[in-house]
Amino acid sequence: MAEHNEIGIAGEAKARQYLMEEGYLILETNWRWHRNELDIIAQKDQTLVVVEVKSRTEDFLLAPEDAIDDRKIRRIVTAADAYMQMHSIENPVRFDIISVVFQHDGGAKIDHLIDAFLPPVFNGKYW
Repeated sequence: MAEHNEIGIAGEAKARQYLMEEGYLILETNWRWHRNELDIIAQKDQTLVVVEVKSRTEDFLLAPEDAIDDRKIRRIVTAADAYMQMHSIENPVRFDIISVVFQHDGGAKIDHLIDAFLPPVFNGKYW
């Protein structure tokens, strides 16, 4: 397996552990709808929380959260909408980003960006 895949898998595991420690209920991991994937779908209180996990090593120049562009946001929102429709969920939804930066000493720095982005709106409707 390529190193970037291993870093991604390890980062998602760290993110799940962090969320559970913070009181989130993990509903799904790596949930797929067509070509879109949601890294983590969780629940906190009555809010559905869709979490995009970005993992890097500390010597990578781009911050993990900077890798999420408008196209990626549209794909996440589209998949989240499909998930909510398939499971008849009417609760509020929030989109978070968890950044995991692995350090050379074996540790990891986790940043949780709550409400990292809002769904884009076109003609009065969410994308």
